[in-house]
Amino acid sequence: MNYSHAFHAGNFADVMKHLIVTRLVEYLKKKDAAFRVIDTHAGIGKYDLTGEIARRSPEWAEGIGNLLQGGLPQKAQALAEPYLKVIAELNPGDKLETYPGSPLLVRKLFRPQDRLSALELHPEYAKRLGTLFEGDVQVRVIHLDGWLSLNAHVPPKEKRGLVLVDPPFEERGEFERLVDGLVKAHGKFATGVYALWYPLKDTRAVHDFISALRDTGIQRMLRAELSIRPASNPPRLHGSGMILVNPPFTLEGELRILLPALAQLLGDPGQGRHKLEWLRGEE
Repeated sequence: MNYSHAFHAGNFADVMKHLIVTRLVEYLKKKDAAFRVIDTHAGIGKYDLTGEIARRSPEWAEGIGNLLQGGLPQKAQALAEPYLKVIAELNPGDKLETYPGSPLLVRKLFRPQDRLSALELHPEYAKRLGTLFEGDVQVRVIHLDGWLSLNAHVPPKEKRGLVLVDPPFEERGEFERLVDGLVKAHGKFATGVYALWYPLKDTRAVHDFISALRDTGIQRMLRAELSIRPASNPPRLHGSGMILVNPPFTLEGELRILLPALAQLLGDPGQGRHKLEWLRGEE
C-alpha cells in the first residue's frame, strides 16, 4: 500500500498516532532535562486540508473532523487537550484548513531546551520541511533515508528522547525494516522511547511482524491498535497500530481511556475496536 502522509493527513490513523505522540512528549516534559525527538520519515510537516490532494482523499473529515465535533468522554478529552490546542493554534478561524505532521506537532509542544531531528528522504518533501523550519534553532532537517541513517542518530546527545518511525509503506519489506531498525537502534539507545507505526490491512503480515518483535527479546513493548471496521477480503486499510518501546508508566492507563473512546467516535457505526497488550514486559 502507499501510505504517503499527504494523502491521509488528519485521518483516523493520524489522530491515533498523534494523540499517542503527544502523550509521550508531554511525559518527557515532566523532567527539566532536555530531550530530543528523532522523526525518521518526517514528510513535509504541514498539510493543507483544502488543497487538491486532500480534496481527492478527504479522509480527514472522518478523523480530525469528527474529533473536533466533540463526543470524547471527559477524561479522554482532557488527555487530548494538548493535541487539540495545537490544532486550534494552526486554525485560528472557523474552518479546519491545516493539519500538522508529526514534526510540526512535536515542535509546537516543545520547551526551549528540547530538540527535533527530522529525517526525510524525498528531496521535495525535505526541501519543504526545511522551509517550514527555516531559522528554527530547535529543529534540524536532514535529507537522508531514515531507515539507513537512524542508527547514526542514536543515542542523541541529550541521552533521552523519542524515536518516531512512521514509514509510508510504499514498498515490500517495511515490516521487516521496522523490526531490524528497532533492534539496531535499541542496541545503541536502549533507554530511549520508541514509537513504531504500522497499518492494519494485511493480517498475515501484522501477525508475522508481532511474532518477529517478540523474538527480538526487547523488553517493555506495548502494542496499541485501533480498528474502525472489520478486516475484509480483498484487504483494505481497516485500522492503525503502534508499538511503544519503553513507554512511560502512565501511558497504558491513558490508552485504556483514549483507545475505546476513539474506537467509538471514529469507527464505523458499531464497528470500532481497539487492542492494548504487552508483547513483552520486564524480565
